Amino acid sequence: MMKLYIVPTPIGNLQDMTFRAVEVLQSVDVILAEDTRTSGKLLKHFEIGTPMQSHHMHNEHKTTETLVKRIQAGETFALISDAGTPAISDPGFLLTRACIANNIGVECLPGATAFVPALVNSGLPNDKFVFEGFLPVKKGRQTRFKILAEETRTIIFYESPHKLVKTLEHFCEYFGEDRQVSVSRELTKLYEETIRGTAKEVLEYYQSKPPKGEIVVVVEGKK
Repeated sequence: MMKLYIVPTPIGNLQDMTFRAVEVLQSVDVILAEDTRTSGKLLKHFEIGTPMQSHHMHNEHKTTETLVKRIQAGETFALISDAGTPAISDPGFLLTRACIANNIGVECLPGATAFVPALVNSGLPNDKFVFEGFLPVKKGRQTRFKILAEETRTIIFYESPHKLVKTLEHFCEYFGEDRQVSVSRELTKLYEETIRGTAKEVLEYYQSKPPKGEIVVVVEGKK
């Protein structure tokens, strides 16, 4: 059967890898990896010898058509990203859409993704939420903040360490200094931490302690 497997990988702690994920990665013909060097360490740890091929944001527009033809010809592929679930602020959407358009089965395994534990441990309402991923760096950033200032659902962002303070400053400016914010850093890793408080309090914390590592920011919706 023609099929593409979407396989989540741990965001930090290797013990979060599922038995099923290992089994699928061992059984397919080729593993499509965002960075073969990063994924190579993971595969070596779990003794997975399946060949890898690069599939990332810089080549996915060029390679997708060829990959679809290879799957149609009988090869089975598994898609992984450096960490977490592919296509969530990572490559994967284009290939998934192309496979569906060509009647190729797509099976996504459940597994690790950073924003779910960050949302749950934030203490903010999680019955309704919106995932924004990474904010625009320049063009459209101000417009996005103005729109999100009226959002009543809990909002989730991904952010890089060197942009976090600036983003928190924008939260204070557009959402108000009293808006509740939760910043989770290095989830599942040795130095995992979550800082909660008002936008002003969290900003002051990271102004005095520059952040490092992978970051998820959860913001209270407008009341």
